[in-house]
Amino acid sequence: MPSDFAMKAMNTFHKSLLTVTFGKVGWRAGGMPVLKLRTKGRKSGVMRESMLTSPVQLGDSIVVVASRGGDPVHPAWYLNLEADPNVEVVYKGKGPMPMKARVAEGTEREEIWQQILAHKPHYGGYQKKTERQIPLVVLDPVRN
Repeated sequence: MPSDFAMKAMNTFHKSLLTVTFGKVGWRAGGMPVLKLRTKGRKSGVMRESMLTSPVQLGDSIVVVASRGGDPVHPAWYLNLEADPNVEVVYKGKGPMPMKARVAEGTEREEIWQQILAHKPHYGGYQKKTERQIPLVVLDPVRN
């Protein structure tokens, strides 16, 4: 499981890659689209950015997995969106787009989880490492 320092270093590297290539490189990783998720810090109120991958997309909605590599605690970005589900997303180099985060539950969660495992089975390994149920977060577009 990556340390907080390692997670921050990877995020910084990825954001830097996007910056130095003027957004031409870095929007795919591990065969998945990459997105920049902006959440409001639950304690600080400061906007935070996290680079994430999306193993499944549902129309205009984007699914992200709060796995943190199977760590026993939720990632900070997930705790932030629990406190305030109104987020901004830069996806495929476009945005920022306002979106609303929600956690998939019940049948919806199971269907999405099976889609994820079919294409990215390493997420199943993350689930085996932890006792917490790894949340699947659906980012839905905010329509004006």
